[in-house]
Amino acid sequence: MRSTDTARIAFEAVAVVVVIVLIDLTVAGFVLFTNAAGDELQKADAILVLAGEHDGREEHGIALARAGWAGTVVLSNPYPADDDVMSRVCDGERGVEVICVRPDLLTTRGEAIAMRELADERSWETIIVVTWRYHLPRARFVFRQCYSGHADDTVMTAVPRSYDFSVPEWELTYAYQFAGFAKAAIQGDCS
Repeated sequence: MRSTDTARIAFEAVAVVVVIVLIDLTVAGFVLFTNAAGDELQKADAILVLAGEHDGREEHGIALARAGWAGTVVLSNPYPADDDVMSRVCDGERGVEVICVRPDLLTTRGEAIAMRELADERSWETIIVVTWRYHLPRARFVFRQCYSGHADDTVMTAVPRSYDFSVPEWELTYAYQFAGFAKAAIQGDCS
């Protein structure tokens, strides 16, 4: 067998493995993340809106408070000081207490730790967490590690929006979520 044939066979084998991994990632990602289920809403001590796009999440968290699900909304605010959306919503809303916090760690883990500290100060137990639908499974995992190990203490709900991602964008989203799960598993509990 010539070396060019060996190289071609090796390249084809690697290509097949890459395709299989991408297919597996796509199928598993679709099942786990694309249509991840939120929890049934229940009354809580506070609503935490995780940072991300300004895609209506801040307004959604405040609307949940206005609807009576909690009296306080905590907005994760890692944005620059001149962020228009955060400047507006951090000024407060009539009838709703709004607290804007900048987590020490600008990650989901950092947000969970910051919320645990705030909950300890205010004697909160149950919180509602607002995030992207595809982020719900990982956020749930991280909050069980760093906020409370009791499933009933965190109610996960998605920002009401659709995601018009291309296939490559979904692939990157799935890969990011899987990597985040692996990182959280390696880091372990926050205690």
